[in-house]
Amino acid sequence: MIIKKDFGYVPNDFESERASNSYLMSLIALMVGLPLPIVNLIATLIFYLGNRKSTYFVRWHCTQALLSQLTVLPLNSVGFWWTLSIVFDSTNVTNNYIGYIITIIAFNITEFIATIYTAINTRKGQHVEWWFFGDLAHLICKR
Repeated sequence: MIIKKDFGYVPNDFESERASNSYLMSLIALMVGLPLPIVNLIATLIFYLGNRKSTYFVRWHCTQALLSQLTVLPLNSVGFWWTLSIVFDSTNVTNNYIGYIITIIAFNITEFIATIYTAINTRKGQHVEWWFFGDLAHLICKR
């Protein structure tokens, strides 16, 4: 899922810190905005917009972090609203609901661990690409 690649140059400490902060932003927003799934996306989007004219290394990692949050948002939103419908509308808990919740919990734990790993290694100046999101970030973010 995660691949360390050579980025073509070694980023300075400032670039590494900014790129790492793009991943940490989503983790901090998760802690503050739980259980509202939109908070992570908004925080990551604001950080992305603030760094879109930064160096390519920082922009690229901000883009990858934003793309991952864009994927997590719909999954978590469905689970959030489905749970609210069970709590407030007396909808029955079904096997489909339990399976979906287990799946998004596993997905979120995996994304959480990958985000921490990426933030740590990016802070060290290493370029870390996620499967699928890395390729999209290369398409979106131009040098």
